[in-house]
Amino acid sequence: MHIWVDADACPKAIKEILYRAVERTNIPMTLVANRTLSIPKSPRIDMLEVAAGADVADAEIVAHIQAGDLVITADIPLAADVIANNAHALNPRGTFYSEANVKQYLSMRNFMDELRGSGVTTGGPAAFSNGDRAAFANQLDRFLTRQLKSAKIGITPPCK
Repeated sequence: MHIWVDADACPKAIKEILYRAVERTNIPMTLVANRTLSIPKSPRIDMLEVAAGADVADAEIVAHIQAGDLVITADIPLAADVIANNAHALNPRGTFYSEANVKQYLSMRNFMDELRGSGVTTGGPAAFSNGDRAAFANQLDRFLTRQLKSAKIGITPPCK
């Protein structure tokens, strides 16, 4: 398993949770962005810089994911592609996308996009909150624990 992060818009608090999780579980992670990011020095954490442009990072993630990988993204079309490739997608606010719900999220996104295109002011998402951060951390922990148990891989205790 590999963790991929759609890192351009990923909140710093989420990246920090991911850095700790990667060190604790020994699962490799790659952050994909169209600019250089400052990441901790770790053999498990990598950064892939892609050209600027719409969906360039998304296409790079889709090109590299394998079944069972985890992708962290708020981008619903990317999440749909991830699910179609038998991988997992988790939103930074703690929502897991699945075959059962990703089409619904995609339809709502497209509907809101049409409204904005016709001049209707729809507002944006709520500010990222401590509750969002906690929801993400809990979902990530549950997911990684399930995956590691099913793979019978031990979790390394955190360093002090």
